[in-house]
Amino acid sequence: MDARDWDARYAELTLDRPAAGQPVEPNEFVVSELTGLAPGRAYDMACGGGRNAIWLAGRGWQVTAADFSATGLELARGRAEAALGAASARIDWQLADATRTGPVAGAYDLVLVSYLQLPAEQRRLAVRAAAAGLAPGATLLVVAHDATNLAEGWGGPQHPEVLYTAEELLADLAGLTGLRTVRAGRVARTVRGGGQQHTAWDALVRVRAD
Repeated sequence: MDARDWDARYAELTLDRPAAGQPVEPNEFVVSELTGLAPGRAYDMACGGGRNAIWLAGRGWQVTAADFSATGLELARGRAEAALGAASARIDWQLADATRTGPVAGAYDLVLVSYLQLPAEQRRLAVRAAAAGLAPGATLLVVAHDATNLAEGWGGPQHPEVLYTAEELLADLAGLTGLRTVRAGRVARTVRGGGQQHTAWDALVRVRAD
C-alpha cells in the first residue's frame, strides 16, 4: 500500500473508531519493553494512527512521530489532543516516508519501528536509518508481523514478501558498530476474531546503542 492507499483508509475513520487492524491502544510489546525507560527524545517511525506516540508522550517523552500519510497524521493529531490535552504538544507530527527519510543521526534516546511491513531491501534501509538515529545509550525497538504468522498465526498481512523474522532484522543491522542486542525473537500476541481468541506471531528486536 502506498501513501494514497493509507490516506483513503484513514479518511474513513474517526477519533474513536479504528479500522480493523488499527487499534487505538498502544502495542502491548511497546508497553512491556519501554515502560521502564526514563523519558527522553523518541522517534516513532511510520507512526500510523499515533497510538504509540500518544502513549509515549503521556509518559513524558518528547516524540517525533513520522508517517507518509497526511490523513493519518491529522487523525493521530486529533487523537493526541483528545487524549493528552496540552501535553499533546510533546508530539511533533512529521510527514515523511520511512524508506526515504529517517531520524536525525544520533539525536534520539528511543527509536520505535512498529509494524512497518516492507519488502526486504526497503526494510533494511529503514531499519538501518532508524539505528542511525540512536544517541549513546539509546534503545531501538522493532515490532512486526512475523514471517511465520502467515501459516501459524492469525490476521496480519497476507503477503509473505513484507513479513520477516527477528533474525532477518538482526541481519539488517549487521555491520553497524556499537549496537548490543537486548532481546530478539518471536513473540505471541492474543487477538480476537470471529468471536474467538487467536494467537498472532510477531517479530521483536530490541537493541541498545553502547
